[in-house]
Amino acid sequence: MTHVSATTTTSPPPRSIAAGAPSPGAPAAPAWQVWTGLWIVYLVWGSTYLAIRFAIETLPPFLMAGTRFLVAGALLLGWTMRPGAERRDEGIARLTLSQIVWASIVGALLLFAGNGAVVWGEQLVPSGVVSLLVAAVPIWMVLLDWARRGGKRPTTMVVAGLVTGVVGLVILVGPAGIGGAHGIDRTGAAVVLGGSLSWAVGSILSKSSRLPRSPIVATAVEMLAGGAFLVGGGLATGELGSFSLAHVSTRSLLAWGYLVAFGSLVGFTAYIWLLGKVSAARVATYAYVNPIVAVFLGWALASEPITARTVAAAAVIVLAVAMITAGRKS
Repeated sequence: MTHVSATTTTSPPPRSIAAGAPSPGAPAAPAWQVWTGLWIVYLVWGSTYLAIRFAIETLPPFLMAGTRFLVAGALLLGWTMRPGAERRDEGIARLTLSQIVWASIVGALLLFAGNGAVVWGEQLVPSGVVSLLVAAVPIWMVLLDWARRGGKRPTTMVVAGLVTGVVGLVILVGPAGIGGAHGIDRTGAAVVLGGSLSWAVGSILSKSSRLPRSPIVATAVEMLAGGAFLVGGGLATGELGSFSLAHVSTRSLLAWGYLVAFGSLVGFTAYIWLLGKVSAARVATYAYVNPIVAVFLGWALASEPITARTVAAAAVIVLAVAMITAGRKS
């Protein structure tokens, strides 16, 4: 989960990243630009799972994630202070205390609980498998929307997708005999699934009009709040006491920098640009691609095994996401 990313879907982003349709009256972008933006989101957000694994090899999980979002949030906030930002309704001058509080709540759900579960879970579960567990977010979204008062009853296609998604999760984390492979660590899997539920709740709340009007301002505040909670979690669990800068590897530092620059900023920028040029449904196709990218990179660069269980679960879960997406549009 980036994300914020990242956020938003396999790893659904906050309102600032996830909501919306093409901007009314926006000029059409050339096809090559659209495809470039899509592949940036496909590859960058899919690669963040492996980058997290490399980063937490020698960096404390919560402090790593917290500082990542604090730096990215500060950079975004600095962008909102550039000359002319207020005229484009991207400045921070109109921020109210209520908006800050609401964005902080969303940031806590998305980044502290959602992304925090991912970085903690990757200590026990391979990064590719984590990406497949995060793919449960669309399942949570449908169930939450159905459960609320006045909620929308899912279509037959969506129900079929929900059942298919549960089957995929059972294949992935079920008994070791399924698929002829060793089972996945249950504790790590449960934490990641809990984090995906929190991400789904945060994504729903992030559509509220109580958030800052500017997507960039909203995301900056969410990142800063989520990063602060993550750092607080790291301090509370004693990560700083066991941390030694001398023991941090170059690979972990490079991975942390990649998460800041690409996972949080480049991916975010590409996603925002795409939402202004093409339909949200087309942009949401990253939900099908990210797990495949994550599983492949985990195998190619970190020697994570691709077992019959993983392949079967990936196929079933991606199919479930496609069915849910198609059913919700019908």
